[in-house]
Amino acid sequence: MVQAMTGKLTVIGLGPGNADQLTREADVALQTADVIFGYQPYIDRVPLRAGQRREASDNRQEVDRASRALSEAARGAHAAVVSGGDPGVFAMAAAVCEALEHGPAAWRDLELSIVPGVTSMLAVAARVGAPLGHDFCAMSLSDNLKPWSVIERRLQAAAAAGFVMALYNPISRARPWQLDRAFETLREHLPGTTVVVFGRAVGRPDERIQLTTLAAAKGAEADMATCIIVGSTETRILTRPNQPTLVYTPRSLAAASA
Repeated sequence: MVQAMTGKLTVIGLGPGNADQLTREADVALQTADVIFGYQPYIDRVPLRAGQRREASDNRQEVDRASRALSEAARGAHAAVVSGGDPGVFAMAAAVCEALEHGPAAWRDLELSIVPGVTSMLAVAARVGAPLGHDFCAMSLSDNLKPWSVIERRLQAAAAAGFVMALYNPISRARPWQLDRAFETLREHLPGTTVVVFGRAVGRPDERIQLTTLAAAKGAEADMATCIIVGSTETRILTRPNQPTLVYTPRSLAAASA
């Protein structure tokens, strides 16, 4: 009889960076892990526990990181892989599943848990009001894993369909032109008055929120710590004399049209 594996792997979402937005489930999972794998800036968010080992790797080594964590779990450890935000949104949960599919068959017997977190589009939306109050989609602008032509087609389709869009991975030193090109593409389908929200490092000391329009939006206003929300034609700005401005998309399309 084949003996069941005793190790396990937990994939944990750390939220956008504010400790108050780390879920209780994630906190418990972090405390009980024997070894934590992750991108160094994410590992740095986790308080060090006595006897706990950490293994950091580069941001583009997701599948290798997942494989090393699975190997550790196969040896009987409780391994954890950490992601910023939610691990299932352009993050490590998919990389772990990919490693499981293509790795040793024995890995499939391991106990696997995925602990959700607050993803950045939710944190940005909450800061400004309710821009995701009606139908929306999320898209990564990174063309490292898919062609830019596909990204452009999806931007065009989302704009034409009337979705609010949350744009992840908008720009980096290796991808300096794509965000401006994305704005140009969206201007072909949406009015220049469309609301755009730049939300950088929400919940952290260097947080920055900027409201602008599609006509005025520039790629230089973002970096890899930024999540961008592009409104639909129904998205509204609500000014309040003594309180911060609100951005929201009405729940009812009829209400928005009225």
